[in-house]
Amino acid sequence: MFEDLESAVTGTAENDAFIVTVKGGIDFDSAQDLKEVLAEARRAETPRTVVDLSGLMFADSAVLHVLLGAQREHRAAGRRMVVAGPLGQTVLRLFEVTGTSDFFTMAPTLDAALTS
Repeated sequence: MFEDLESAVTGTAENDAFIVTVKGGIDFDSAQDLKEVLAEARRAETPRTVVDLSGLMFADSAVLHVLLGAQREHRAAGRRMVVAGPLGQTVLRLFEVTGTSDFFTMAPTLDAALTS
């Protein structure tokens, strides 16, 4: 199931946002890639980071741990971080079960996150 998903984490600065795009499946073994790109985003010259999870099909607690840490670091640096969907069922369930969605600024789509 998850092993068949190719994972990718990329980051690009676009206008007034650093966009982190996450695709496929991210677990403990690949969460370090996400952590590194989010750290790059925090250091960027843009006023906000948008984390596009619309292509993320599988995530476990390691992903949530990385996102929570990045959110704290962004806040401490005075930067805004927005999580964009639409979220897949597995990812949505992760936020629901852990009760962590209120910790993040959430947007239904990447476009909504970029215009918020």
